[in-house]
Amino acid sequence: MAQQQRAVRTREALIRAVAEIVAQEGFAATSLTGISKRAGVSNGALHFHFVSKGALVEALEEAALRRLRAVLEVSADAPSRLQHLVDVTHALARELTSDVVLRAGFVLCGDVAWVPEVDLRVHWRRWVGELVRDAGAAAELRPGAEPEGIVTAVVGATVGFEVLGARDAGWLAPRTVARFWELLLPSLAAPELLATLEAAGSRGRP
Repeated sequence: MAQQQRAVRTREALIRAVAEIVAQEGFAATSLTGISKRAGVSNGALHFHFVSKGALVEALEEAALRRLRAVLEVSADAPSRLQHLVDVTHALARELTSDVVLRAGFVLCGDVAWVPEVDLRVHWRRWVGELVRDAGAAAELRPGAEPEGIVTAVVGATVGFEVLGARDAGWLAPRTVARFWELLLPSLAAPELLATLEAAGSRGRP
């Protein structure tokens, strides 16, 4: 059991190490020697868990996807689909600030040196699209609001926050996300629902 636990810790350390390098410098700057040194393990231990740098980065992508899926469950019991969407964008911004594995997973989506097996931005867009369509079916959208246009606005803004936030954390600050929703919600939410929506998120204002 102790040996198994050590193996899990070593694997997690390697994934975090490659995530830190990718988030800071990109895929091309990663090397197995640099990863093992940062993780504090031997090259032999690294190769025991991963046969190549590519295999390690794929494991990073899978770990990032699991974390993104956990974010998407935040406030799943919200009183409306639009509030759920607002809450999840706040949660995503928080996690991108604090979770280097998730952040690196998004960085890989735009890294020209890497062809992602798991594209978190595509996964995010699909999820937003499904939720907005559900909101439309539930009469939560303002009459005349175009679901595809809403998806484009939400995904474009949140991915923009993600990219800009890599250099300036202010783009991922709660107030930044809240201001975005303060501007967007009146143009997309049904009037009777609008007054109930919290642009700052139902878990509290920034």
